[in-house]
Amino acid sequence: MAQQEKIRLQKIIADCGLASRRKAEEWIAAGDVRVNGETAALGDRADPRRDKITVRGRPLHAADENRYLLLHKPRGYITTMRDERGRKCVADLVEDVEERVYPVGRLDKDSEGLLLLTNDGAFANAMAHPAYHLPKTYRVTIHPGVTEDQLTRMETGMEIEGRKTAPARVRVLSQEKGRVVLEIILYEGRNRQIRRMCEQLGLEVARLRRTAMGSLRLGMLPPGKWRELTKEEVRRLLHEASGQGGEAQPGRKGAGR
Repeated sequence: MAQQEKIRLQKIIADCGLASRRKAEEWIAAGDVRVNGETAALGDRADPRRDKITVRGRPLHAADENRYLLLHKPRGYITTMRDERGRKCVADLVEDVEERVYPVGRLDKDSEGLLLLTNDGAFANAMAHPAYHLPKTYRVTIHPGVTEDQLTRMETGMEIEGRKTAPARVRVLSQEKGRVVLEIILYEGRNRQIRRMCEQLGLEVARLRRTAMGSLRLGMLPPGKWRELTKEEVRRLLHEASGQGGEAQPGRKGAGR
């Protein structure tokens, strides 16, 4: 039998569900990965069946089964699997999951809603990679009110740290004195993008909840609870992330209210 072709270390680590490829590359660059006792370097390859690989001193084991979880992240939790400062993190909410899973993308501490966790590195990359533009839907409560000009600026793009945001879809769901609820659909994953857009416009974000990723919806899942994705949901998300089945990114004229 022919010897298996060696695989890049960051892909092996991601496929074992320990971290994303990008995070694995950071560990390799920091000298935290060893192969057969030798410190690895970026670009190194290994045979996961024959070589002894350790990450931060712990042996690397292949994931027995791919897991795909939908978690309703509550406010007050940070999107990480461990925290040196002892803050509440999403790992506390999936302690009963036997496999080691990790979050796909992020929701900041004060945000809530739909968060995916998995041990499938390829799936995580497809969901989070900025090139794929999988639409993410948010329900955002703001104070005190919003003008047509502010809505248009959010829709057509705003400059954040020297780079303009991609066009978004913005729709007013409800409006009363001093309070407006918006539905905002983003097609890119900039850090704290909605909060930073609103801050730039002089709007206060009172509540921010992610309600959907592509066709996958949070539904009635209670805060702090999780469920498995069905095989059909996983298939559909991958199809949408490939650009074959998802909603097209809007242009200026296509943005809704």
